[in-house]
Amino acid sequence: MLVRFTKMHGLGNDFMVVDLVTQRIRLSEDKVRRLADRHMGVGFDQLLLVEPPTNPEMDFRYRIYNADGSEVEHCGNGARCFARFVRDKRLTNKDVIAVETAKGKALLTIRADNQIEVDMGAPALSPAAIPFIADGQAAVYSLDVNNQRVQISAVSMGNPHAVLVVDDVDHAPVETLGPALESHPRFPAKANIGFMQIISPTQVKLRVYERGAGETMACGTGACAAVVAGRLRGLLGDSVDVHLPGGVLHISWKGGKEDSVMMTGPAASVFEGQVFL
Repeated sequence: MLVRFTKMHGLGNDFMVVDLVTQRIRLSEDKVRRLADRHMGVGFDQLLLVEPPTNPEMDFRYRIYNADGSEVEHCGNGARCFARFVRDKRLTNKDVIAVETAKGKALLTIRADNQIEVDMGAPALSPAAIPFIADGQAAVYSLDVNNQRVQISAVSMGNPHAVLVVDDVDHAPVETLGPALESHPRFPAKANIGFMQIISPTQVKLRVYERGAGETMACGTGACAAVVAGRLRGLLGDSVDVHLPGGVLHISWKGGKEDSVMMTGPAASVFEGQVFL
């Protein structure tokens, strides 16, 4: 079976994007893992599938698989690449694209400056919705991990996140604390782990250990979760530049429980390819 694909990235968070509107393919977890291998496959942080919508009010269905073959609910950097892909492939000529995800509707807007704005929806903060095991909702929770106690904020942006505030993100224990917190028993669906250094109320630095992928160059939902966490702690304003290893995302959130988190940033195609499965 020959599969046509496009390799893309959003601030270095890289994706294999497959059009399932014009070609029909079935991908098992094992095939996704083989494609994700950076030595013997295509190599990517996530695989993005562009599918026809099941809801007639939507333009497309958006599905995301991690490099380990697991399907996940949302990916902000992937959403920007998704919007660029469907426009570049002339699957739509719309500037505002409505897509259905595993967690509901997402709106993607291609702006005149070629930046892509994604309405990420309102954050979920109740422990049951994240999901996170806790007696009640709080801005900060204490967790015991690796023989130490850490303070986190727990947020869902369609996928679960833990956010830690650190003094120096460049020397944060991402490689050790990231995987330990990812699979912490209080996160029954595992979690993405963000390490945030606050520079000012409008500027932060962030590294993210992504569930099922490890540390990536950028994480869109992680940037959103970090700003929400900073706002909940009273440390950030409602409009923040998030500096990730791959570049800068602009995140805004007014702070209300019904207010959407808005993410703006670039997306780029790297190359076109085809592979036999």
